[in-house]
Amino acid sequence: MKRVTKAVFPVAGMGTRFLPATKASPKEMLPIVDKPLIQYAVDEAIAAGITEMIFVTGRSKRAIEDHFDKAYELETELEARGKEAMLKVLRGILPPQITCVYIRQAEALGLGHAVLCAKPVVGDEPFAVILADDLIDGAPYATQQMVQRYEETGHSILGVETVAPSETASYGIVDTNGANDALTPIKSIVEKPDPAEAPSNLAVVGRYVLTTGIFECLENVKPGKGGEIQLTDGIAALMEKEPVLAYRYQGTRYDCGSKLGYMKANVEFALRHPEIGASFQSYLDGLK
Repeated sequence: MKRVTKAVFPVAGMGTRFLPATKASPKEMLPIVDKPLIQYAVDEAIAAGITEMIFVTGRSKRAIEDHFDKAYELETELEARGKEAMLKVLRGILPPQITCVYIRQAEALGLGHAVLCAKPVVGDEPFAVILADDLIDGAPYATQQMVQRYEETGHSILGVETVAPSETASYGIVDTNGANDALTPIKSIVEKPDPAEAPSNLAVVGRYVLTTGIFECLENVKPGKGGEIQLTDGIAALMEKEPVLAYRYQGTRYDCGSKLGYMKANVEFALRHPEIGASFQSYLDGLK
């Protein structure tokens, strides 16, 4: 069985919920304290043993490529000023064994289409899909947990968590016939069902480990509203050919695609930050 060494990061979205902040800067570059969301996602992939990062990008996303590129002028300036600690942080953004590939998604045709754009690079290997909007705080990271489960089973795995029944219309929802095991086969999956029609309240979040069978399914799935190809529809088709498993990962998810979730993440991560944590706690205490 081939190991998971590649991760796909769909980063072509416009980030309209954070306008005007995202007018000229990618939403994936929004910082959680002092590190952008996309770097948290890449760090998670690296911890899972992944060495090839595949970014599916769009217009105005050059900042992501620049972030993971070498900054000769900045490094030279920091070295001249004796800023060794900061220089070490800068050079550690991307370890030397990691490679990055950038693919342009010319049209915003859905998450499934973004994943399909990565097919020429992924080839015939299993791969992870990580959505930077979903910041998952866990030890080990959620992707590492899921890669380990893939190596044990050889099946595609979707990261899931229980959400409020009223929130099902915001997620892909899976039916596991009520099974509460950490890892369990999926019976069906539906995209953003109304609460009254949802088969459960077990939601798929932004973590996937997929076999390459997903590509043929995505190529044959019928586009939905706005001509978009939904990854959920591709997964439903994949389930007709091979098992797909739901995994209740261990960790806390912050929905950083929403303003509230983004602010919660900043507060929680700031409280643990070695440089400002104690001072920030004192500040919060003073607000009571």
